[in-house]
Amino acid sequence: MFSHVMIGANDIEASKKFYDASLAVFGYEEGVYDEHGRVFYFTPKGVLALTKPINGEAATHGNGSTIGLAAANPGLVDEWHKVGAANGGVPVEDPPGIRGTEERQLYLAYLRDPSGNKLCATHFVNK
Repeated sequence: MFSHVMIGANDIEASKKFYDASLAVFGYEEGVYDEHGRVFYFTPKGVLALTKPINGEAATHGNGSTIGLAAANPGLVDEWHKVGAANGGVPVEDPPGIRGTEERQLYLAYLRDPSGNKLCATHFVNK
């Protein structure tokens, strides 16, 4: 169901310690840092990431977080966006459509749920 989950964190080290330990229970490897100081946990079916919010403000229950939902085709992305907006979701960012580069295109749509958490339906056009 999910493509990725990115969670805002104020203390990356403390968060990494918690996730390294708790995810090891399920057999996942320790998170790895990228060049921006974010931590990523890669699985065969998705990614969990930890990041300080890019706006420089404190992480909260939704600030800096995006929950990515995998979609089998662009039509499902559009339908998810339409139904979500009709049921309390708030469209954010650009309308549903293709993002990315020629080498890696994604068909995306964004909504905030009624609590303000940011969601993104994602179809990988080419990999």
